[in-house]
Amino acid sequence: MDWGSVAGLVLAVAGILGGQLLEGGHIASLVQPAAFVIVVIGTLGAVLLQSGLVFFGRGAAMLLWAFAPPRHDHEAMLHDIGVWSFTARREGLLSLERFMERADDPFIAKGLRLLIDGIDPAKLREILEVETTAYETTQRQAAKIWEAAGGYAPTIGILGAVLGLIHVMENLSDPSKLGSGIAVAFVATIYGVGLANLLFLPVANRLKTVIAAQVLRLEMLTDAFFGIASGDNPRVIDERLRAYLE
Repeated sequence: MDWGSVAGLVLAVAGILGGQLLEGGHIASLVQPAAFVIVVIGTLGAVLLQSGLVFFGRGAAMLLWAFAPPRHDHEAMLHDIGVWSFTARREGLLSLERFMERADDPFIAKGLRLLIDGIDPAKLREILEVETTAYETTQRQAAKIWEAAGGYAPTIGILGAVLGLIHVMENLSDPSKLGSGIAVAFVATIYGVGLANLLFLPVANRLKTVIAAQVLRLEMLTDAFFGIASGDNPRVIDERLRAYLE
């Protein structure tokens, strides 16, 4: 769990609610189910229309990454790469088959398989780079649903405000109904702007960072497999990969 991300969200919400209390307002006045339905359901519908069901579902599942991003042990990966390169150098590429059979990561298994098959180093790098690009494109497309939500939410919040004002205008003759309509009008705007700037856009940018870290790992592995296929010295491979982390 990334407690910094959790603390950031809590601090942002606390700042808004704390300011409301300091101004003499009540937290209950910000709870408007009608405004919530308009903004949240409307935003989800707009994002679903833009992204499609597959990317929408994948992007929604990525929300967890904003608060508990995948952890990569680069030192352990460099150790494994060192073992592969020394083994290949001493015993030949076919000796890597035992590592391929134990690999849990599909990308690593594929890279080792290409080495065992004796694929030309340049062709091996090309294959893995295409797979890395495809992975990055897919992940970024899924993560864009949060950026899209950050763009739609304020506008839909304004729609909610207009609907609330329409409700007010329809009931000018009944003062008892004016309060609820005005409340929906203002709170819908707060929901739209607040969700966009406190949740949707920060999550989108956070996911971009997480995806960049994952792509960096794949690029390191691609470079490692290329070096092993080219017969580079294991120490040269290690030094080159450590440059990525610096």
